[in-house]
Amino acid sequence: MSPPLRLRLDGDALAANWRWLAKQSGSAACGAAIKADGYGLGARAVVERLAREGCRDFFVATYAEVEDLGLLPDGCTLSVLHGPRAEDMRYAIESAARPVINSLEQATRWRDTGHPCDAMVDTGMNRLGLRPEELSALESLAVDTLMSHLACADEDSPMNGQQRGAFIALDTSARRRSLANSAGICFGSDYAFDLTRPGLALYGGVPRAEAVGHIAQVAFPEAQIVQRRVVPAGETIGYGASWTATAPTEVAILNIGYADGYLRSFAGVGAAGEGSLPLLGRVSMDLVAIDVTARATLREGDWVGLDYDLPSAARASGLSQYELLTGLGDRFLREWRSADR
Repeated sequence: MSPPLRLRLDGDALAANWRWLAKQSGSAACGAAIKADGYGLGARAVVERLAREGCRDFFVATYAEVEDLGLLPDGCTLSVLHGPRAEDMRYAIESAARPVINSLEQATRWRDTGHPCDAMVDTGMNRLGLRPEELSALESLAVDTLMSHLACADEDSPMNGQQRGAFIALDTSARRRSLANSAGICFGSDYAFDLTRPGLALYGGVPRAEAVGHIAQVAFPEAQIVQRRVVPAGETIGYGASWTATAPTEVAILNIGYADGYLRSFAGVGAAGEGSLPLLGRVSMDLVAIDVTARATLREGDWVGLDYDLPSAARASGLSQYELLTGLGDRFLREWRSADR
């Protein structure tokens, strides 16, 4: 059975986004964060496409994601950002993925394995990572890449420079250093170090103004029409009767709702057909209504594309670009399309 929802994914746009980020990274290698199943788009498919472009460094959050991903293409490496839990150790030792050591406990846990690792140092975000004064815990570990994470890279905050300075000051024998995420890459070579770790911008998110015009939309949600109907003047649509027709209105009911990640915050601001088909009333669990008065040819079973340019949708809905991507549900059929297919 084919679902009445599909997520059209532009493989050419994904590749082009990575190439631009790699160029902005200068002499540094450009990796890819593929956690949360490739930000909701399908991690395995993302890896295959980016590996063809030359990406060699990939990042997931947990060892469960390592297992789901399976084998990587030859020459590629995988790092586990949350590091090894006690219950991960047997699998982690057998896996080719490198844990990112975040705490003294994790450092102790990994010390006797004899395997390489990466490490995270906290330069001010107070999320994950060893504090600078704890870096001696890494002395007996084979650390490939020392990382930190910018807390305010999407803003012009003095904290960005403070974190960069703290990172430079670290005394480490690690082979590489990595600080910049998607937004950090936009700061230029001073933040690139040896390896950058873009995530959001790969998938169509625009992290800073410097990326406007360079990052292309990758994910295009589409839904089938369940029913077309006429709503007479004076009648309402949906729960709460929040929208009232001022004239007879042609309406299409679409097979999508908040259970699919198209959340109630789109009520009153969402649209389809590049703004020509406004959303009417509230978003239900599985259904939304749009005004199709201007589209006489649309009928039951036809597909309609929701407006989902990430920066625009974020401004309209109040959701972050990250939430818009990772919240897209499992009921979508994910279809990759590119010029080579």
